[in-house]
Amino acid sequence: MGDNEYLEAYKLGKKEYKACVARGRFPYLPVLDDILPREEMQTEQPLGLVQVPLDFVVGTSTRGRTQAFAANFMPILEPGTEFGFKWANLADAQVTEGIRDPIIAYEYMNRYYVVEGNKRVSVLKYFKAVSIPAIVTRKIPKLTEDEDIRQYYEFMKFSEITGLNSLEFTKLGNSQKLLEVMGKTGKWDEQTREDFNRVLFYFTRAYKFRGGEKLSIKLGDAILAFISVYGYETVLQMPGSEYNLHVTKAWSEILMMGEKHRVGLVMEPKEVSEKKGLLSYFIPESTKRYKVAFLYPKKPETSDWIYAHELGRNYLEETFPDKMETICVDDVNEENITQVLEDVIAQGASIVFCVAPQMMEHSLKVAVEHPEVQILNCSLNTPHKYVRTYYARMYEAKFISGMIAGSMAENDKIAYIADYPIYGMIANINAFALGASLTNPRAKIYLEWSTKKDFDKDRFLRENDIHYVSDQDMITPNDASRQFGLYRYDDGGATNLVMPLWNWGVFYEKMIQSILYGAYQSEGNAEGRALNYWWGMSAGVIDLICSNNVPRGVKRLAEHSKKDVRDGEVAPFDDEIYAQDGTLKNKARHKMKPEDIMKMDWLVENVIGTIPAIGELVDGAKAVVELKGVEETK
Repeated sequence: MGDNEYLEAYKLGKKEYKACVARGRFPYLPVLDDILPREEMQTEQPLGLVQVPLDFVVGTSTRGRTQAFAANFMPILEPGTEFGFKWANLADAQVTEGIRDPIIAYEYMNRYYVVEGNKRVSVLKYFKAVSIPAIVTRKIPKLTEDEDIRQYYEFMKFSEITGLNSLEFTKLGNSQKLLEVMGKTGKWDEQTREDFNRVLFYFTRAYKFRGGEKLSIKLGDAILAFISVYGYETVLQMPGSEYNLHVTKAWSEILMMGEKHRVGLVMEPKEVSEKKGLLSYFIPESTKRYKVAFLYPKKPETSDWIYAHELGRNYLEETFPDKMETICVDDVNEENITQVLEDVIAQGASIVFCVAPQMMEHSLKVAVEHPEVQILNCSLNTPHKYVRTYYARMYEAKFISGMIAGSMAENDKIAYIADYPIYGMIANINAFALGASLTNPRAKIYLEWSTKKDFDKDRFLRENDIHYVSDQDMITPNDASRQFGLYRYDDGGATNLVMPLWNWGVFYEKMIQSILYGAYQSEGNAEGRALNYWWGMSAGVIDLICSNNVPRGVKRLAEHSKKDVRDGEVAPFDDEIYAQDGTLKNKARHKMKPEDIMKMDWLVENVIGTIPAIGELVDGAKAVVELKGVEETK
C-alpha cells in the first residue's frame, strides 16, 4: 500500500516542481539558513514539545534534504529508491497506527523549518493531517521598524498569553484588540483555550464556506470582526448550526478588515432634490411619517454636548412637522443600550442617532440584526459598514478662534482646555495653535486636559499667567459658569469673546433629506464600504459667533476668514507645519489629506503640553478614550 501512496505523492511533487519552474519560483523546499542571516538574529528560545500546524511547516533547516522534496513537501526522488522505500514504510505506519514521534524544527516568523523528520512531515501532509508534534526552538530576529518583524513580535506576545500558534493577523494591533473584545487579556487557562478553540472551529468552517480564504485578510482579523459584532459571550453560547447564518450577516463587517475596504470620508453633503418626476403626479403622495430616535448618554440639561444635540432634535421636528416625529432616550449606557435600541425599533424608529462613541460597540450588533434601520453614531474614524458615523470639522472654527486669541493676547500666552484625547480633538488643538501663530508669531498655546486626574483649571491659569482661554464649546444649561468658548479670564471671572457652534440641527436636516431622497442609500452601495460623514463650515454645520467684546477690526477679520474657509480659499492645514519635536508634518503649499488630519497624534510646534496617557485620566474618561483615543494614549 505504501508503494502506491508514494507513487501518488511523487506525482504531486513533480507537478508542483514543474509549476514552480514555469512561474520562475524556487522549486525545492525553502532553506532557513538561506533566509535568516546570522547578523539579523536576536536570540534563540527553546519552546519544548509543541503541536505544530502542518500548514505552517514550510521548509527545511539546511540544504541536506531540500532537493528530495518539491516546494509542497511532496517527494520528487524516483520510486524504488531507498528514500522511496522509507517514505512508503512511514505511510504504512500512518495508516495502521499513526505517526507519533515528534520532529525537530526551528520556528522563525511563525513558520517551521525541519531539522529532523522531513519524511514524516511529507507523509502527514500527503494524508492531509492538521498538525504534527515537534520539539521546537524559536529563532527571534532583532526588533526593527519592519512591519513584518513588528507583527511577529505581536504574535509572540499573543501566543504567550493564549497558548495558540495557528492564529495570525494582517494588521498591527489586531491581536491585542481580539484579547480586549473577548475580555481575556490575562494569561489563558485550559478552559479559556478550549472555549475559544470551539468558537474558532465553527467560525472557520462557516468562514471558509463563505469564501473567506479568498480574502486578503488572515483568519485572526476575520474572527476579530465577528466577535466585535456579536460580543464574545454571545458567540460562546451560539450553536454551531447558526454560525453560517451569523457569518453571512456580519460579512460586510469582515470585509472591512481588508485593505481595499477602507473608510470612506464624506466631506460635503450630497445635493438632493425634492422635484417630482412626471409619474409622481399620478401617484398619491405618501403620508408616511418617519420616526427618528436620539439616544443620549446623559440628560441634556447636564451636558453641553448633549444639549447641542437636543437643540438639533428640536430643530428637526420644526423643519419636518409633517414627515417626521422624534423620540429621545436619556441615560443610555453599556448595560441598557441593546435593549433601548430594540425598544425604539419596536416603536417604529427607522433612523437612530447615537450621539456618543461609547455606544458603537453595542449598536453594531443591533444594526447587523436590523439592516432595515439606519443607525448612525456620532464619532470619527470607525470602520463599520452597518453603522455609519458622523462628526463635524470643528477645527475650522477653532482655527479662526485661534486667530482672534492670537491677536488679543498681550503676553502671547493662551490656554487651551481640552477634554478627551480622541480622534478629531488633536486637529482642533493644532488648528487653534496655527490660527494663533498666524496673527501672532510669538503666541504659545498652553494645553491642559479637563479629564486628567489632577486637573485644576484656576491654578493652571494663575501659575502660567494666562488670561485668554479656549474652553468647552458652549454652555451647559444647568451651569451658571461663563467659562465656555474663547474668553478672557481675570480673577476667576470670564468675559466671553467667541463661541464656536455645532449646528447639529442643520446637520440632521441635511442627513434626513439625504435619506428621504435616496442620496444616503446610493452612497453606501459598494459592498464593504464604511462611511464617515465629516462636514464643516461649507455645509453650515459649524459656525463661530463673536461677542461685542471683540474689537471691531478683529471681528471683521473673523468674518472674512469664515467666508474664506467656507469657500475653500483658506484651510488650517494647507501650509508648512512642524510638530513639537521639529518634524516636518506638512510641506509648504501642500494640502494635508483629511485622513491625516483626523488621525493626528502629534502637536504643532507652538503648543506647550502633551497628549496624556490613558492612565493619567479620570475613570469616567477611560471608556471613551479606550474606544476612540489617538494612538499616543494607548
